[in-house]
Formats: sequence, C-alpha cells, structure tokens
Amino acid sequence: MTQGALLPQILVFAFPLILSGMLQLLFNAADIIVVGKFAGSNALGAVGANSSLINFFVNIFIGLSIGANVTAAKYLGAKKPVEVSDTVHTSVVLAFITGVAIMVAGILLARPILTFMETPDEILDLAVLYLRIYFCGMPVMVLYNFGASLLRAVGDTKRPLVYLLIAGVINVILNLIFVIQFHMSVAGVALATIISQCASTVMVIRCLVLERGSMRLFMLKEKLKVSPERLKEIIAVGLPAGVQGVLFSISNILIQSSVNSFGAIAVAGNTAASNIEGFIYVAMNASYQACVSFTGQNFGARKFDRILKVLLLCVLTGALTGIIMGMPAYFILGTKLLSLYSSDAQVIAYGMKRLSIIAPTYALCVIMEVPVGTMRGMGRGVLPVIVSLIGACGFRILWIMTVFKMYPTLETLYISYPVSWILTALAQFILAFFTYRRLKDI
Repeated sequence: MTQGALLPQILVFAFPLILSGMLQLLFNAADIIVVGKFAGSNALGAVGANSSLINFFVNIFIGLSIGANVTAAKYLGAKKPVEVSDTVHTSVVLAFITGVAIMVAGILLARPILTFMETPDEILDLAVLYLRIYFCGMPVMVLYNFGASLLRAVGDTKRPLVYLLIAGVINVILNLIFVIQFHMSVAGVALATIISQCASTVMVIRCLVLERGSMRLFMLKEKLKVSPERLKEIIAVGLPAGVQGVLFSISNILIQSSVNSFGAIAVAGNTAASNIEGFIYVAMNASYQACVSFTGQNFGARKFDRILKVLLLCVLTGALTGIIMGMPAYFILGTKLLSLYSSDAQVIAYGMKRLSIIAPTYALCVIMEVPVGTMRGMGRGVLPVIVSLIGACGFRILWIMTVFKMYPTLETLYISYPVSWILTALAQFILAFFTYRRLKDI
C-alpha cells in the first residue's frame, strides 16, 4: 500500500470488499424475501422495524474494529512487528468483551426500545422475538468483524469474501428450512443468521491462527491479553468512529419511529427499499474502507503525498459507484426489485417513495464519508464525530422537529438524507484538508 500505482491497488483492494458487501446483503435480502413471501407483511415489517436499532448496536463494534484496522495498518507501514502482534491479540479480546456486552444490552432492552420507537402493535411481539434471538449471536458477529478488519490492514480482502460466501449459503439454506419447512417465521430467520455467523467467525479466527509473521493469533492464555498502549490507540480511533455510527443510528431511529407512525405497510415498504439501497451503500463503502487502510499504512510510512492521492481516488471511485448503481435502482429497476420482497402493491408503492429520493442521490453519502476515512487513517477521529453530530445527526433531528412537523409526509422525511449529506460533506472536506496540512508539517 505504500508504493506503486495507487488506483490499481485501490481497485484490487476494494473489489473483494464490494463483493463481500453485496453477498452479505444478498443473503440478508434472502432473509427478508423469504420472510416476506412465506410469513407475510407483518413478519417483513417486524424484521424491518429492527434494522435501525440493530445498526445502533452494530455501529459500536464496527467503529472499534476500524480502530483495530488503523492501528494494525500503521504499525505494518512502520514495520513494527511487536506492536502489530499486540494489536491483533488486544483486538480479539476486546471483540469478545464488546460482543457479550452488546448481547446482554440488546436482549434486556429489546421490548422497551421497540415500544419507545412506536413499533405498530401488530408487529411488536414478532419484532421483539426477532431482536432477542438476533442479539444472542452478537459475540460471534463482533469477532468476525474484528478479524476481517485485521485482515484488511494487510490488504487481504479475498479470504473474508470466501468465508462470507460459505456462511451466506448456509444462511440461505437454513432460512428455507426454518421458515418454509418448519414455519418458524422471524425466529427462523434470526436463528439462521446466528448459525451462519458462527461459521464465518470460526473460519476467520482459524485464518488468523494459521497466519504467518506478526499478524498471527496465538490462542494461548499468556498471549490473549490486552495491551494498554494498543487498547488506547484502538479506542482513540475506534470509539469516535463508533460514536459517530451510533449518532447516525439515533437519527435513523427517530426517522424509523416517524416511518412507524404511517403503519405496518409503510414499514414493510421502507424495509424493502432500505435493503435495496444497502447494495449501493456497501459498494460505495468499499472506497471508504480502502481510504482508511491505505491512509493508515502510508501515514505510518510518513508518505503524505500518497495520502492526498488516496483521498481523491477514493472519492472518485466511490461517487462513480453510487451514480452507476443508484440511478438504475430507481429509474429502471425500482418496481421490479421491490416486487422481489413483496407482491403487495401498497408495499411496493411505499418502497418507491423512498427509492425516488435516496437512490439517485446516494453518491453524496460516500463523498461525505471518504474524508472521514482519511482523518481516521491518520489517527484523528474526534473532530469528524463532532462535525457529523452537527451536520448530519443534529440536522436530521431538527428537520423532524420542524420541516417534517409542518409537512408530515414520507417524502419530506426522506429528503433530510441528501440535504444532510451535502452539508456534512462540505464540512468534512474542510476539516480533512486542515488536518492533513497540520500533520504533514509536524
């Protein structure tokens, strides 16, 4: 990552990430399609009503895993094997502890939070059941994400893709068995997710155990311990990243609560459209992840000229991906894609309302995120959180309390997304530029 032509390296790094994200969402889509087709609109709405809440908790450990990625990449670039090994073992211990904590919180708080979000009564019990079973698998989910994040630090995005493919096939097969054969509805979907995640986690941990050099994981008591120095570095980058994700999730929970007020059919349509948009997002997000890893290694090697090039190339590749995928998702394939999730005409109509606003403008989201990746790769994570808090989260909350209150329609609600992306992107670019200049001169 610290030498040679950048664009080909970024594309080689990002492509398996895109495929991994696509596969993961394809298997998630299979969950939703199976439950929507064979368990009904209420079951579909119950799964969808949990999406923003699950993301709230998931963003905590995804943020921390970014901290592990940046720390490992920095020391790999600086050629410090002892620090790399400490990072690997600290990350695995941190992942397990975080996973258990999130599992307990999710199980205990499922019903109170879903009730607070005004989840429609007809889907509340199903939503609580799904969420509690889903959170039982959090420890293994967190371990997989940390393991995959460590592999990305060395530029390995191919093996996690293979593991995800295997786990996804297991997930789809179990969905069909549990939901269609055993009529387990949302419980079957959640259980299939947990079992498939266990499979992917075993494979990624095995990969680290068999790894050579400083990235090798030793499953020994004397090695599996937390290094205070590495933990501090992981948290310094990862905690702000997690907080930013949580803040976005809070604003999305408020938006989900507003969607819930339109009834179960609107929730189902919103769920289907959100899942389609997810394919666009994960493809764009590969550019953000590439930016974090490439910046981390080049920052460790003190190659600042390459850091600026990484930023510009990742913005370009991410935005083009968003445009190429987002436009057809609404203008050409919208109704066809939504009909995969539900044959209910009302569900499809509600889904098209969301797609009409989000899909064509989704490229703005990655333009907002890539400069954040640059700052995190350089070890600066607090200021981007503050900017995101004001520019995106605060704005969306203000929008719900003012504009949406005056014009209470779904279209008004969805418009808050592209407007917040534009405002936050401008602020993040300015902040990234000044951060780059200051660190370069040190």
